[in-house]
Amino acid sequence: MSLLDRIGIDIGRRLPLEDAIEWAAKHKVKHIDIQLDTAANAITSFDDARCAKVRAALEQRGVHLALHTLSAVNVAEYSPYVGDGVEAYLRSYVDISPKLGAQWIVVHAGYHFGSDKAMRMNAGKERLARVCAHAEKKQAVILLENLNKEPEDAEVQYLAHTLEEWQYYWDIPSPAFKLSFTANHAHLVPEGIEGFVAALDFSRVGEVRLADCFRNGREQHLIPGKGNLDFGAMFRMIEDKGFRGTYTNAFAKLDDMLTARHYLVEQARAANVAV
Repeated sequence: MSLLDRIGIDIGRRLPLEDAIEWAAKHKVKHIDIQLDTAANAITSFDDARCAKVRAALEQRGVHLALHTLSAVNVAEYSPYVGDGVEAYLRSYVDISPKLGAQWIVVHAGYHFGSDKAMRMNAGKERLARVCAHAEKKQAVILLENLNKEPEDAEVQYLAHTLEEWQYYWDIPSPAFKLSFTANHAHLVPEGIEGFVAALDFSRVGEVRLADCFRNGREQHLIPGKGNLDFGAMFRMIEDKGFRGTYTNAFAKLDDMLTARHYLVEQARAANVAV
């Protein structure tokens, strides 16, 4: 498969799922990523009949689907009742995944408030292990994403934004557990993309997520070329590790993500990456 065909688009909440499939097919996009939290895409609006129609449309149009949970839901929640709600939320994504024929579900490690970091990490890891065990039964796949850093003085900090924090979860013992590598998030921390790529076993990486930003800067999700992330070097490093999976554009508007696919291919070609 060509590199262009491997670059998908994060639809997020921008379109109803059925419309997103038609949009992707029209523009020859092979992979879309979507959230099932709100409005027409709220997970509670999908009965078996709607799921069957979506799955048939995906197969007919040749589009692959991934699901993406909301990072605002704190997977590291430890409060009574609230934690049960978080787990029910994640399990609902697992339950619907095979009905829609989704390739995977992107999840997050949650967030902490400083003094409770260790407790949050432990609670989140235990929850993810349980969700992965449930995913095994449903033949679903869970991808844990490395998230973005927040300003140092922010009260709330995302977990798994550094390589060390992300690695804390890597030994979850489940064949349903894999990784989603967001390159631009790695560009924000001292380890950089190079440090993350060196540490990653790309046979465990289901997708690589893309946007531009500035080295050691703040979370921005810029259009490629508007920051200083060297996409050619990034493609070369990742492809040299044997990755042949999906890249997912996640920034700006749909048209921006669509146009940027061609820019990214040219950056890879200029870096002598097979496209």
